[in-house]
Amino acid sequence: MEVKNSVRPNEEQLAGFLEPGPDGPIYMVNLLKFKTRAEYEDGRDTDLTGEQAYAIYGAAVSKLLQKFGGGAMFSASVERLMLGEVEELWDKVAIAMYPSRAAMMEMMRSEEMQEIGVHRAAGLAGQLNIESADARGSWLGDSAI
Repeated sequence: MEVKNSVRPNEEQLAGFLEPGPDGPIYMVNLLKFKTRAEYEDGRDTDLTGEQAYAIYGAAVSKLLQKFGGGAMFSASVERLMLGEVEELWDKVAIAMYPSRAAMMEMMRSEEMQEIGVHRAAGLAGQLNIESADARGSWLGDSAI
């Protein structure tokens, strides 16, 4: 299995996201890898680390999620790999809930998101963003971890 962190979705991923999704909320699992130093596309001078720049984005996006009917569900630092193998661990994992794919797309296209997105791009070396949903509406349902 090859793992490739990215900052923006490719065309195939974006096209898939524009298709009708599951009924009910979606949960985006974000595996985040930060740059050592923040790098802003406009070339501004900064002493921020990548994680600090992303934290500016994270605080603002948490408020924006609520405006669009979603919410920040979980965020924590990655400590170690318990099972499996990867060349390099991510720095943080975060889970956000959106009421639907359409709501997430509306938020992503909003003017507010465009304004705060500069901090995300400045701080992230890359990420994996995994869409998940439970059509049954239960936490663990009949499955076990």
